[in-house]
Amino acid sequence: MKIHIIGCSGTGKTYLAKKLSNKYNILHYDLDNIYWDNSSQKYGIKTKVEKRDKLFQNILEKDDWIIEGIYYKWLEQSFKNADIIYILDLPKYIYKFRIIKRFIKRKLKLETGKKETLKSLLNLLKWTDKFQNEDMKEIVKFLEIYKEKVYFIKSKKEINKILEF
Repeated sequence: MKIHIIGCSGTGKTYLAKKLSNKYNILHYDLDNIYWDNSSQKYGIKTKVEKRDKLFQNILEKDDWIIEGIYYKWLEQSFKNADIIYILDLPKYIYKFRIIKRFIKRKLKLETGKKETLKSLLNLLKWTDKFQNEDMKEIVKFLEIYKEKVYFIKSKKEINKILEF
């Protein structure tokens, strides 16, 4: 099984990917881990495109995968290969709250994560508006050719329904 999950930051992509990974015993991959250079000492450094694309190709060559992230422009093959594409499109107040909560948990060392700053949090919150208002429309248009395997998720209740055993 090949599943691609896409949506704004804070919509539950990683949560859904981890739960589906456990349910189906399939490895899941967070695209942030190949898009961003996590070995860099600075926050916000991108992986070189050639390396990113090679890492991505290695994932696609596997028999089963769950891929999750906000990206779409360089992922055509993933969408084409996917059996199911979930678009997480939750209300703004939910994902903004979750982003702030995640930031606080990381600062209190209750959760591991990226090297974020207050400035990066504010930039992310601002960026989510652009993503929802512009990128999400592009994503829906981009995925129109795969509409028979695209499922929109608009609530936590719908996520839970997918996860029922």
